[in-house]
Amino acid sequence: MTLAGLTAGCTTTGHIRQSIGVETVDNDKALAFPPPGGPAIVNVVERRHAKDVEQTISLSTSSSVPGQNFLKVQFLGLTGSNPGLGSRPYNTISDLAIAREMASAVPGVRLARSATFVQNSYGPFGYASGQSRNGDTCLYAWQQIQAGFSPPVEQRNFGMVQVRLRLCDAHATERQLLGTVYGYTIAGSFDGAPLNPFGAPRGADALLGKPGEPVYPDAAAYRTPPISIGYQTAPVAARRFVPRRPVAVQPQPQAAPVLPPMIGPRVPLPDGQGDMPQTGATSSAPATTAQHPPAANRSSVIVPLPDCNGDAGISDACRR
Repeated sequence: MTLAGLTAGCTTTGHIRQSIGVETVDNDKALAFPPPGGPAIVNVVERRHAKDVEQTISLSTSSSVPGQNFLKVQFLGLTGSNPGLGSRPYNTISDLAIAREMASAVPGVRLARSATFVQNSYGPFGYASGQSRNGDTCLYAWQQIQAGFSPPVEQRNFGMVQVRLRLCDAHATERQLLGTVYGYTIAGSFDGAPLNPFGAPRGADALLGKPGEPVYPDAAAYRTPPISIGYQTAPVAARRFVPRRPVAVQPQPQAAPVLPPMIGPRVPLPDGQGDMPQTGATSSAPATTAQHPPAANRSSVIVPLPDCNGDAGISDACRR
């Protein structure tokens, strides 16, 4: 038996089995698509669990935050009485589960949850946003699309679609990233009507075809503003106050004041040298003489001799 076992071990060839249920599908086989204009789909990885289908749709990423932008869609069809319709139990969205998902999808970025109620074409959704250290804007959104009640014969409808969206971009704003949550389209559906989570399609508007109900191509453009009745005074436009700068006034040149000549009584000098005018006295000569003194008066000014300016050797004539 030992020899047979060794022989069998030597002759057995190893074969690698590919995992069943995980494969890459074409982009046009995606169960959900981003809105027109992007972000573009890079590839689609599909996982199957019995009758449940999960797709991770990788989107183009322009960010320094680690990780890949993605749109994740899960189609879950379960009932409590017949587990053959699905292989996964029903799980509600919890705060702890969302916190773990955000930490794994957007590492290193602190995301703040929005407390504003928002909804798209498929119903309400939640999201959190934040910025990285490099200034990249990140957004993580989650949505659960669950069917309501079907007719009593079909029992309760438990078809459900789970959606997760991770977006990080170096140039987009939070509002631009949020537009992807509003504009994405779910392309997949369940085969059975009881599992349809989207509900029955809505009918046409009741106003269509009724007389007296005009339908415009753009209601906002054709809507008439309310007309005010009565006379109203025209509003007076407020004048804009413009401060004036002070104008610099150039000083006008003033004429020099006319002063009387400062010529006092003459003091006789000794030895017939003439007489000297006394300073500090006021003269009674006319102003014309002071302004334009004659040449004779200008030449008659006598300067005292040096003999009378010193302290020593003052003559008797200087003393007089």
